[in-house]
Amino acid sequence: PVLEPSDCQEAKEFIKKAFDYCEIYDIPVILRTTTRLSHSRGQVAFEERIECDDKPYVRNAEKNILLPAYARKRHILLEERMRKLEEAGEYFDINRAEYLDNNIGIVTSGIVYQYVKEAFPEASVLKLGMVNPLPRKLIEEFASKVSQLYIVEELEPVIEEQIRSWGISCKGKELFTRHGEYSASLIRKGISGQATDEDYFEADISKRYITFCPGCPHAGVFSVLKHLKLHASGDIGCYTLGALKPFEVIDNVLCMGAGISMLHGMEKAKGTQYVRDWVAVIGDSTFMHTGINSLINMVYNQATGIIIILDNGTTAMTGHQNHPATGITLQNKKAAPISITGLCKALGIERVYEVDAYDKIALEDMLKESQMVQQITVIVAKGTCVLKKKRAVR
Repeated sequence: PVLEPSDCQEAKEFIKKAFDYCEIYDIPVILRTTTRLSHSRGQVAFEERIECDDKPYVRNAEKNILLPAYARKRHILLEERMRKLEEAGEYFDINRAEYLDNNIGIVTSGIVYQYVKEAFPEASVLKLGMVNPLPRKLIEEFASKVSQLYIVEELEPVIEEQIRSWGISCKGKELFTRHGEYSASLIRKGISGQATDEDYFEADISKRYITFCPGCPHAGVFSVLKHLKLHASGDIGCYTLGALKPFEVIDNVLCMGAGISMLHGMEKAKGTQYVRDWVAVIGDSTFMHTGINSLINMVYNQATGIIIILDNGTTAMTGHQNHPATGITLQNKKAAPISITGLCKALGIERVYEVDAYDKIALEDMLKESQMVQQITVIVAKGTCVLKKKRAVR
């Protein structure tokens, strides 16, 4: 089952719904959000916290160990639970029909619901809070009460294709683009028969490049890499912005920890000489999360290359969460921090250095020297996130 909230309040409420459905139907529940909702802010009403009773542990190997013989039996139960969810979905309050002008009926979900209400405030709307499994009877009833049914969803026609498979006549992607995010004006144009793919791209009028916060320690590092005309194998974090102007240093990004792995792959495929003009960049949090594994592979497979760990003392991109190198636990208690340099040395890497991320001269000298050495070099560029500094001042 997949739940999709349309605003900040629902994002909070649907999490609780997800836990309820998880307990009732004994199944994992996915909460799906889009970039626009994830980046939005709004007033949220809270209620009294409910403390749940602890449940006793029940041993059940056939449920919790999905070997093929067990999985085949469990799949039958899965199908039964999904069937019950589809039937119950007709009555879930997160799926609701708003009947107004029945000449136009729109089925939608998530943030797109907000655009639909702005574009057609008088239209009848079926707002789906649960987008899998779809409440078939509720959709069939809604379709029977409107003259023309439209399915409005961003990107691929997942809901539309399911509804069409039931023999319900509707309009969808023949009117709307499959590209990018929607808007009220695009939906208005689409239903009036005037929207094109260009409407999405023309709406993206921002010409200001996203870049680092003023005073960010990463900026100095990338200015040095640009000056030395080095390529960077990138990773996931604030420093991914090193791919954009004015730096344009990062050449590839895949997933957490892969910055080091891709450098390793290049070295094995193209040779040591080739990667002299490359570095891998990774943040302290990402390194602790998955970068360690990649570095272990480099050491064990006798690779060469330069890895720069951009240590800003936090998980800056996603909200300043702590990690094992910060010295603060998940329970916000002090603990002995894991030393990144100590950890790298423990892997047998001889060339492990710390440098002030703002000291561009020292970093440049270190990089030039490391290019000449056929060994793994780890440079930990330390500089506290400027937003973390501001929070400390407050």
